[in-house]
Amino acid sequence: MRKFTLNLLILFLAVSFSYAGGIVTNTNQSSAWVRLLVRDATTEIDAVYFNPAGLTKLNDGFHFSISTQYITQRKEVLNNYPFLNDGLYKGEVKIPIFPGVYAAYKTGSVVFSLGLNPVGGGGEATFDRGLPSFEMEISDLVPGLQAAGQNVTAYSINSFLEGTSTFLGLQGGVSIALSNEFSFFVGGRYINATNTYNGYLKDVTITLGGIPTPANTFFTNVASQYTAGAALATAGGTGMQPLIDGGAGPLTFAQAEGMGIIDAVTRAQLEGGLTALGMDPTGMTLAVAQASYYGAASSLTASAADASATSNLLSNQEADVKQKGWGFTTIIGFNYAPSDKLNIGFKYESATRIELKNETAKDFTVGYTSNGVPITMFPEGELIRADIPAMVSLGFDYQISSKLSVTSGAHYYFDKSVNYGRSLDGVAVKNEDVIDKNYWEIGLGLEYALTDQFFVSAGYLSANSGVSENYNTDMSYSMSSNTVAGGLKYALSEKMALNLGVGYTKYNDGSRVFNHHLEGEMDKIVTESYTKDNLFIGVGFDFSF
Repeated sequence: MRKFTLNLLILFLAVSFSYAGGIVTNTNQSSAWVRLLVRDATTEIDAVYFNPAGLTKLNDGFHFSISTQYITQRKEVLNNYPFLNDGLYKGEVKIPIFPGVYAAYKTGSVVFSLGLNPVGGGGEATFDRGLPSFEMEISDLVPGLQAAGQNVTAYSINSFLEGTSTFLGLQGGVSIALSNEFSFFVGGRYINATNTYNGYLKDVTITLGGIPTPANTFFTNVASQYTAGAALATAGGTGMQPLIDGGAGPLTFAQAEGMGIIDAVTRAQLEGGLTALGMDPTGMTLAVAQASYYGAASSLTASAADASATSNLLSNQEADVKQKGWGFTTIIGFNYAPSDKLNIGFKYESATRIELKNETAKDFTVGYTSNGVPITMFPEGELIRADIPAMVSLGFDYQISSKLSVTSGAHYYFDKSVNYGRSLDGVAVKNEDVIDKNYWEIGLGLEYALTDQFFVSAGYLSANSGVSENYNTDMSYSMSSNTVAGGLKYALSEKMALNLGVGYTKYNDGSRVFNHHLEGEMDKIVTESYTKDNLFIGVGFDFSF
């Protein structure tokens, strides 16, 4: 019977959620963004994040913005592996609170600013029946045991996975106006990163002879049978030692019987034992027979160990893991206002190196070394890279008329030059090995003043992912998308405003094709497809004094 290993290492990666922005970067950082989708040239208080150099256009004094978003994301994975009970796996990400807090103080030509927001992650993903990478190896029990002559017709499993990710950024810096037209910003952001994983794999059952049987019990019984066979084989070899010591080793069983060294009953017992072990004793010398007994004992002992390990792997398992790390981002920005109607904003954020360290309370065992040492999915203290890439943004804001303004923006993320902790077949790889082109997006927003106090707006954002097929897994995948949004702004006074917005993102369908090894057969070609969409609602309050 083949050695069994749970192929769960595909999940050994940081949970990555991104709702607007790059592969791992969030740019949906204010309620004003939700209603417009483009804020790269804004000169309002949320410029703390989007266009910090533009803060010099604020009036002197204190300025604050507090906003939050409610975000849901539906995820589906469809896997066509023929031995799965059902290849459709549904997941959901919920974020009841996605905060954005900004503060700025302007005095003359200088502005000091602070921002607090989730620049990556910020959500909780739940897969109530786990994922294909949990289940494919389990499903292989049916054809594998059938090939071994067992009457196994079905399997069942109870699995669950929940992951959270929050990369919370605290940003600070200073903006300086060199003239009415030109200003710049220098600052940085400290990022505190935390991922968590909770899940289980339990109640693995096979239908054996029409009867549901716990898989670990079946393999425990198999291990006992192998152990018993090994004991008998060892006894057979040990029982022949007096014959070998007496010099009968070069003789065949027939010769030994003919010379009266053994009787017919003893010959039948020794040859029968070899036959039971699957060997033909005809013409075999006693020395070879003894070596065959000992060889069979060794082989059966190894098979018993494999069966016992399989029993352990198929027993109930749980994971309870936290990953923590931190990083620092350097930020610079420029703002250029050639006229009262046009404003241009530019921002550059450096790459952020982040190493997450496992804090493991409970862990999945996925296999064993040749020495029997467990191999786990989240070893305590192991470090995993989860970088945030450098990015640039460029935006234009133009006042077409006294009532209508248009804003546009573009973002470019340098994904290929950082490390997202990806792996292929359990081997860590660089981003450039699984990303063909860097991620970029472009957007357009319109705002119309119905009155001096009431504004309506709409926006469109196109995001273009450049990952290769090998990047995608059932846990984390990236696809191009299109987002539409709209909302309103109500100015309660010259110094207070309320922003409301709602948006929807539809991602292009994604897929990957990969080989899955099934013992004793050619590798199976598996196609896995991915879909997801987002719905987000934002509300925020801006005020000054």
